[in-house]
Amino acid sequence: MGGLPREGTTRLMLFFAVVYAVEGLGQAKSGIIGQPLTYFLKETRGWGPLEIAASLAVVDLPWVVKPIYGLISDFLPLGGFRRRPYLLLSALCASAAFFWVGLFAGNAGLVPALVGVSIGMAFASTVCGALLVENGQRLNATSVFVNQQWIWFNIAAVAAALTGGWLTGRLAAETALRTAALIAGVAPLALIPVLGLVAEERATIDRAGLAAGGRALLAAFGSRDLWLIAGFLFLYYFSPGFGTPLYFELTDKLGFSQGYIGFLSAATALGWVAGGLIYRYALARVEARKLLTLSLLFGAASTLAYLGLVDRISAVAIYFTGGVAGMIANTATFSLAAAHCPKRAEGFTFAAMMSIINFAHPLADTVGAALYEHVFGGRMAPLILVSTASTLAILVLVPLVSDRPGESFSKP
Repeated sequence: MGGLPREGTTRLMLFFAVVYAVEGLGQAKSGIIGQPLTYFLKETRGWGPLEIAASLAVVDLPWVVKPIYGLISDFLPLGGFRRRPYLLLSALCASAAFFWVGLFAGNAGLVPALVGVSIGMAFASTVCGALLVENGQRLNATSVFVNQQWIWFNIAAVAAALTGGWLTGRLAAETALRTAALIAGVAPLALIPVLGLVAEERATIDRAGLAAGGRALLAAFGSRDLWLIAGFLFLYYFSPGFGTPLYFELTDKLGFSQGYIGFLSAATALGWVAGGLIYRYALARVEARKLLTLSLLFGAASTLAYLGLVDRISAVAIYFTGGVAGMIANTATFSLAAAHCPKRAEGFTFAAMMSIINFAHPLADTVGAALYEHVFGGRMAPLILVSTASTLAILVLVPLVSDRPGESFSKP
């Protein structure tokens, strides 16, 4: 790893493990609070799939504007540093907003408080993404850190899904939401003791630095490969989603308990962990075009498999397989994107790539919910077929991507 001492590598791997485990636990819509939130809006507020998807889309807005946080972190050092002070403030912001939800979940301030959570978590994610790119490029270990990110994110997501499902199944809707929010509020505070694991050079605001950063931004906007990767990410995640309609299918038509739905979310996260290990030990050396093609074919197959979701056993297999497919696609694409980020604009560029997903995902879920309710008459099968076809259509972009081999994985 570029001559870095084993101790230094271990510290970075530990840092990314903790940071992304916190992110897996503390998402405003999909962490511990995810299932209790949807259940609360469905049962207490009486909202349908489209109303839930559309109303919570605003919670994703702070994730869409992540490039702004990247610009702030790249160009405006705080207290002499570009990353660690912002990470500290972001953790405190997310924690405070979660505690607000836990104390006042039933009032009209619920969605604004969740937006506050998203602001804190999105800024923290941006800063950590910049640290990942900086250290990954310096050590020629981008894919190592991306892989570490998603493995620990999903290990935490397993715990979050099981906990959220258990709370939803055992407690009243509002009590479950409040309890989940209070637990989630503790998670961001875990970032504070690990800040010292990352060495960071002092930075100042000066004309030369701003000029160099400006050139880096121009390089990012002029990168053909980055534009192609951005297009790939958007189209892959915009394939009409069916997350919210599927929740209604599981509860109202298949009669799954809230605890079992939480278990299915955990199965998806376990699939992501398995996919991360498969990538790390079997696919990390596969060239970009072949890996992207494999990701699309596997993703389309795993989406089509939802046509066979008829009972508990089939649900576990389908959710797990979908997780494996998602992990392989994410790791391959993000590693490629991170490797192309220009120096001095790492925060902005990598955040921009992530924002593509954060914009496409809620848009896809809203479009999918609208199709489910108003076009397909509450039937899942046509929505699944449309989503599968949309994924396969992205294959036309693969030949345009640079056919450069991915970085090999080296154990720390």
